[in-house]
Amino acid sequence: MKKLPKKIVRNYTEKKPFFSNKEIIFRSNGRARVFNISSKMQLITLILVVFVAVWSGYSHHMYNRSGLIINRKNSELNATRDAYMDLMGDFVTLQSNIAQMIKNLDETEDKNLDVEQYKQQATLVEEKVKQITSNSEWIDAEKLEEKTSINEVSLQRDIAVSERDELRRKLVEMQKMVEDIRAAEMDVLDKVSQIAEEEMSKIKSAISAINEPLKKKGLYFNALANNKKHRSGGPYVPVDNKFLQEKKVSDKISRLYETVDDVAYYREVLEYVPIGKPVRSFWISSQYGTRKDPFKKTKASHKGLDFAGRTGNKIKVMAKGKVTKSYYSKSYGNLVEIDHGNGFVTKYAHLHKSYVKKGQYLERGDDVGELGSTGRSTGPHLHYEIIYQGKDVNPMPFVKAKLS
Repeated sequence: MKKLPKKIVRNYTEKKPFFSNKEIIFRSNGRARVFNISSKMQLITLILVVFVAVWSGYSHHMYNRSGLIINRKNSELNATRDAYMDLMGDFVTLQSNIAQMIKNLDETEDKNLDVEQYKQQATLVEEKVKQITSNSEWIDAEKLEEKTSINEVSLQRDIAVSERDELRRKLVEMQKMVEDIRAAEMDVLDKVSQIAEEEMSKIKSAISAINEPLKKKGLYFNALANNKKHRSGGPYVPVDNKFLQEKKVSDKISRLYETVDDVAYYREVLEYVPIGKPVRSFWISSQYGTRKDPFKKTKASHKGLDFAGRTGNKIKVMAKGKVTKSYYSKSYGNLVEIDHGNGFVTKYAHLHKSYVKKGQYLERGDDVGELGSTGRSTGPHLHYEIIYQGKDVNPMPFVKAKLS
């Protein structure tokens, strides 16, 4: 039998790039961990290593070069200092010898003194000075003066630049401060406007509330009937304030002034309108309108509101006014009647004691008297009436209305 030729197997290994993906395997306690390092990470690492190496070499070179320059300058400076010290020593010696020579001239008449020695020393000092000045430019008087002038000019320039920069910085800070102040002023204006508008809303709500019972009697209280707001005049004097002249600020301030004026006007008007509770501690024992008479037990008209309470409780007037009546009546007992103007009159009946007299002027909150049970009464209470334009109206909306 013929033998078959053996197959020749050739292994071809594909050539991999230098930065191919690498795997690092760590074995520990029978477990293996594989970390893959991508070609991109290898390239970045190589670039970092090369950069660090180049930077280290450059830094080392510059450090050595700087050291050589500093050493050379120190050597020149030391040599110049030594020459200067030698020169100063020779100068001191020459000065001493000249002083001695002058002294000898004063003491003797000999004119043939040996001055050659002093001339030689002076010449030697002069030569050393020339030698030092030729080797060291900083000893040259002209150059030294020139450098001094340049340094002074540079110093003055630096000072001026520094002051300019400081002024600019302070100007920026002042501008920011002005902006902050303006923002704060605007916030204050907004807050005051909000408070004034809320106050105005409360006042209008109170006026609307007291007009409800008046409308049932065909009446209406117009708080603007005697408006005096627009009765003004005088010369025009412009405001010299740029902040107030800005349109946004000017409009806001104008609206604020108008609202504040309205609040002040309505407040003044409502000082003469009986709004609020005339007794602090009470309960309502009889409402306004038709009711069962407490004595005859038949239907009857009740023109006021009865506030029951303890005898002696203080009764207060709820608006400015003038006492028009203060007397005793069989029906009302001790009665006080107060005219508040604007068509409003209030009555306080069955008082245990009256504190006021006819013709007396009262302020809002003043005491009128004490709660009692005088006259036609079944127990201690205040009979409270409100009359507008000659007609009795329900006091309850006036009692419930709030101004603050």
